[in-house]
Order: sequence, then C-alpha cells, then structure tokens
Amino acid sequence: MRLITIAQRFLPVCSNIIVNFTCRTGSSDPYCIVKIDNEAIIRTATIWKTLSPFWGEEYTVHLPPYFRTVSFYVLDEDSLSRDDVIGKVSISKEVLTAKPQGVDGWMNLTEIDPDEEVQGEIHLQISVLGDGDIPRKLCCQVLEARDLAKKDRNGASDPFVRVRYNGKTYESVVKKSCYPRWNESFEFELDETLADTGLLSVEVWDWDLVSRNDFLGKVLFNINKLQSAQQEEGWFRLGPDKSKHSEYEGTLGSLRLQLRLRDEVVLTSSHYKPLTELLSQSVGSQLNGNWPDFIMLIDETTTAESRQEVANNLVKLFLGQGLVKEFLDVLFKLELEKTTEPNTLFRSNSLASKSMESFLKVAGMQYLHRLLGPIINRIFEEKKYVELDPSKLELKEAGCAGLHRQQTESDIIQQSSSLLQSYLSELLTSILQSASYCPLLICQVFHQLYLRVQERFSDPEYRAVQTIGNMDTLACCSKEPWMVCLQPAIQQGITQLKDFITKLVSCHESEDLELQTRMSLQCGTMEKEGFLFLHRTKGKCMPMTSPFKKYYVTLSKDTLSYSRTQHSKKSSFISLPKIRAVEKVEEKCFGSANVMQIISSEDSGQQETLYLDCKSVNELNHWLSALRKACSHNTNTMSCYHPGIYKADRWSCCHQKEKSDPGCDKTRHGVTLQEWYDPLDPDLEAQLIYQHLRSVQHAANPEQRIDCFDLTDQKKVDGLSKLFSILQDLHDAHAAVEEEERSKNKNVFLELQT
Repeated sequence: MRLITIAQRFLPVCSNIIVNFTCRTGSSDPYCIVKIDNEAIIRTATIWKTLSPFWGEEYTVHLPPYFRTVSFYVLDEDSLSRDDVIGKVSISKEVLTAKPQGVDGWMNLTEIDPDEEVQGEIHLQISVLGDGDIPRKLCCQVLEARDLAKKDRNGASDPFVRVRYNGKTYESVVKKSCYPRWNESFEFELDETLADTGLLSVEVWDWDLVSRNDFLGKVLFNINKLQSAQQEEGWFRLGPDKSKHSEYEGTLGSLRLQLRLRDEVVLTSSHYKPLTELLSQSVGSQLNGNWPDFIMLIDETTTAESRQEVANNLVKLFLGQGLVKEFLDVLFKLELEKTTEPNTLFRSNSLASKSMESFLKVAGMQYLHRLLGPIINRIFEEKKYVELDPSKLELKEAGCAGLHRQQTESDIIQQSSSLLQSYLSELLTSILQSASYCPLLICQVFHQLYLRVQERFSDPEYRAVQTIGNMDTLACCSKEPWMVCLQPAIQQGITQLKDFITKLVSCHESEDLELQTRMSLQCGTMEKEGFLFLHRTKGKCMPMTSPFKKYYVTLSKDTLSYSRTQHSKKSSFISLPKIRAVEKVEEKCFGSANVMQIISSEDSGQQETLYLDCKSVNELNHWLSALRKACSHNTNTMSCYHPGIYKADRWSCCHQKEKSDPGCDKTRHGVTLQEWYDPLDPDLEAQLIYQHLRSVQHAANPEQRIDCFDLTDQKKVDGLSKLFSILQDLHDAHAAVEEEERSKNKNVFLELQT
C-alpha cells in the first residue's frame, strides 16, 4: 500500500504502505483499515484464510497540515458477528517528519487500549478571577465538544465532563450525543501554594448505567502558566490516558509498512513562472540543434530512487504547458545517443524510460478505463475461480442442490484455461479495435519516436513488444509448464499488437476533425460516475422509513447530475459552484457508516442537502475526494456543519432545535485521495521540481565541473547563474510564507497544556 499525504497547499506526503502480516494462532480473514486521526479513509481487500496476507495496495492521500497520526488497524472479517480487531500500528506525524526518506519495515501490532482510543476536541474558557485582597478564583467554563468517540451500540455516547482541581470535582452530563453542548461554568478557590505544581484537569467520559464508564479523553492545564496567559478561550484536542502494559505485546503479529511524509508549501503561480519558462525554453523549437542544457542537468542529477518521481513531475508540468511532445522528443534523442541496440530502447532505468511510462499513464488512463474498465469490472463481478498451478488448486463442489459432486483437478484446470483464454481474447479484441480512438497526443508521440529510431538506425523498422513475464519464451514453458495452454493465444496476441502499434504510428495523419476531437487528450476532466442510493431534502422532514432510492450519479466539470438510469434523458443536477460542503454523516442517522451529505445553496438562498449512501468506506472516500477537489475553488464554503440529520424538530448530533444552527463540527475540505482523473496542478509539479533542483544545487555550483555543461562557454555559465537566481528567489519566497504562517498560527494558550 502506498500512502502519500499532501495537505491543502501544504503538502505532507506519506508513501508506500506495503502490508505483510503474521498472526498468533488459528486462521483469520484479515483486512486493514487506515485512519487519519481516527477517521477511516481506506479499507484494503480481505485476504481469506491466511495468517500472512499481502495487500500491496498503494494510495496517495492529501491531508490538512494539522493531522496528528496515521493508524493501521488489522481486523478479522466475520460474516456472522462483528469483526474482531487483531491489533494496530500508530505512527505520529513527528516520527514521519523526522525521517524524510520514509519509514520502511516490520512493526509489531499492539493491543487496542480503550483509554488510548480517544478523539475529538473540547471548547473551554478558563480564567483567573479576583485581584488584590479578594481571594482569587479559578473559573472553568465548559462550552461544548465535537467528534467524540462513539462508545454505545446506538452509534453515540452519553458524555459527561469531569473538572477537577485541588481535590474538588464537578460533573455534568449530556445524553446520546458525540457533539454535546454543556454551557456549564465551574469555580474553584485558587490555592496560591500550588501555583507551580497545581493542575486543572478536564476529563470527558461516556456514562453507562450498568457497566464501567468509558474514557473519552482529557486535557491538563498548568495553573502557573495560566495566570500569565492573555488568551483564555479555545478548542483543545482530547488526549489519551496513560497507556497500560499489554500481556500480548509482541505476540499479535506484525505489519510491514512503507510510508513517506512530505511537507510542501505551494506558492502562487507567479512565483513559478520564471522556472517554468526556463524549462520550456530547454525543450522549445528555438534550440536550433543545441542540446537542452537544463533537461540534461536534471537527467544527470536524478538518482535511481528519485527518477520516477522527477519524471512524473516533468511530464505533468509539460502537459500543462502544452510541450510534452517536445519534452519527450528531447529525451528520445538523449536516449538514442546512449543506445547501440534498438531492441534495448527504454529497457534501462533512465529519465527517458520513466518519463515515457509516466506519460502513457497520465495521457492514456482515461482511454484505458473507458476501453477496458467494463470488461475488467465484469470479470471481477463474476467471481469465477481460476487457477492453473496444480500446487495451488482448491477442489470445490459443483452441481445442483442435492447432486453435488467434487470437481477434479483436470476439470478446474480445463475450466480455468478456457476462462483465461476468453478473457485474454476479449481484452485484446477491445484493444485492437480502439486504435482510431487512442488519444491523438499518444499517437503523435509514438510517431515521433518512430521517426527518431529510423534516424538513428538505418536498418528496417523496429517494433518491440514486451510480453507479460516473457511468456512466449521456451524458458517460461520449462519453468512454469502449466502456462503452456496459453501460448497460442499469447503468440497470436504479440502479432496483433505489432500491427496495433503500426496503426498508432499512422493515426497522427488523420484529418477527420471529429475523430481528432474524440482522440484528444482528456486527462483531468474530473469525471466520476456510478450507481448510488440518494435522498434529497428540500424543506422536507426526514421520513421514518428508508428514504434512499437508486440513481446513476455523474460528476462532470461543472455539475453533479443524477437520474434513475444511466442513459436517462431526464435528470436532476447541482451546479458545483453552489456546493458549500461535502461531509460524512453519523452512522446512527441511517444505520450506515458510509453516508455522505452534499450541502448546497439555491438562488433563493435556501439551503438543500443531498444524502448519498455508498457501498463501502472506499467508495465513500472516493466520492468525497472527487467532490471536494471539484469544489476546491468555491468561495462560499462552510466552516462548520451538522454531521447528523434534522429530525423531530432537532439536530440528532448536538440536539439543537434551530434548523438554521450553523453546525457543531468543523468541515474537512483538506482530506482527499489522489485519483487518476485528477486535474493537472502545474504549480505543484513546479514546486516538486524546484525541490529536486534545490537539493542538487550545491553539486551544480558554477565553480565545479558538471558533465552536461561546458563551463568555458560563457553563455552556458550565464544560463546556470540564471537558474540559481530563480531557485534563490523561490527559496526567499518560501521563507517569507513560512514566517507569515508562524506568526499567524502562534497560539499562546496551547502552551498552557502540560
């Protein structure tokens, strides 16, 4: 699994969470839940009947800069009862920040301690009253709390607050709410003798009638610091109690994780314009045969570990500038200069091979999704058992009820072979018929590569098709003899793919404007679609029965539309600029943890809420991410919202009776998952390229020797000096922004906490 965290315009980046896992005894059906500050954002697949699952799932997650921890919970799926929690691994932001190269290794699972599973914040106002001869008093006003942990079966808690100082305790309770509003004030006589050691403790607990109260979190304040502070009010994150030693420590299994956290500050476009223009000149037509110095500099200074990332940044940057074909052409020439054998082209770990790979992914992903997506989805939905390796076969029963017979090994292998050949044939046929629909830019790049190879090698044309696992070789047959049955289909596919590449090379000559429009690059259109269950409130009360109905939902560039069928001519829509918030809904509202709400405003000023019920936590977060990114430039967004529903004349979350109440929880615009259809962000790519050039600036000092630069050429020395000047300007701009953020976010009251 790969997790990269990128925050609003501040980018924390976590990479590679590759999860291997071992367990204590017995058998399990494990899956993994990834949480950011107790909010579930990812659920892996369930690996059935194993104690050593491998997920290998990769994710990129954009996060707000204030996140605290990334947690991984391993659970055992149970179809008849609640899933069992096997253990967890938690990694703080500080640990990830201290290791910029990332965390990679096995980590022991720890037992879940209820006193550590706390979340949420509490709103307090604390002050010291009295002066002179009047005995001073400590006043603690407990206003409200938000996003408390759900401890009861009804999906809520019965939170009570306990305020303690110098042996005196006050309590106040609110029933059935994770967003309680106490609005209580408690006073204590201030003990001057305890000024240095006295502590004010504010604890939150879940009240239970018949069992032990559950701990929800606490905040401690130093009285001495409190007396000298000027700020007296704020929201405070609830902290855990002291952790207890677990008898199962080191015996619950382990999880292999690869994470990388990356903090980036993305400036406004004007700051990156000089760097972007300099790079564009390096691939422009005005080179007149001269080598592109700065592209060569980047090529020579990238390491094997960073080359893929740098290539991806460059491809996206030049796509945004409309110069990706020229950029790749430069790399083709550089690659061919180093290549003596045409069949080895793009086989090395070079910037050219990585850039071509990134280009095909970015430019062709939508084409592949539309072309192969329906076939692949159908194959997965069929869930047919396929296995050719005799050592891995699972014999199963087949037949009608009462006439079960166990399938033989040869039956399963023959059935698997037929299925695989039919799948392969269907996929190849779809690809071969799509040459005229391939994005025009990809066809043009293939044609340019074809011309460069012809210039470099005078022999007849070369076309190399790398087969999956080299399955067409005799060596494969001897190593994996069970794959022999697929050889005829693979050999035929190789021949067909060679013809397909020839068609791609010639597609650039098409003069059909309509065809060219269909073939044009469509990356970054923000399209997402699929069936969801919807409920729309428009001044209506919430019905007692399930209000959701099935609709086909489509997210386009400007609207979110929904209709009863996929191709229905009649549909409703919401204009994206009118959306004010996209947030999750409490599980207790509809009996589902995967419901989200879209809050929008109509021209009349009336507020409307659309509820969407998703099948899983992954589908929920994919839709949340897509909508949040589509509305990222909206100006009339909400800073707070209600995670509950308005029913029986009150909000289910905080029990407020006014429907117009502004909200009891803060919105979370910054939490999104990166998707293949995300729009290009040239500023982000320029920032990442700047960071790479900044890291190699010392090695590229004009007083030192650089292989790609002839430093006796004054023009090239001047160009290098210009690059360094641009990098210094960007460095100064970052320093100014960071200083401004420091002064803006300075919070004296946070220092009161112990």
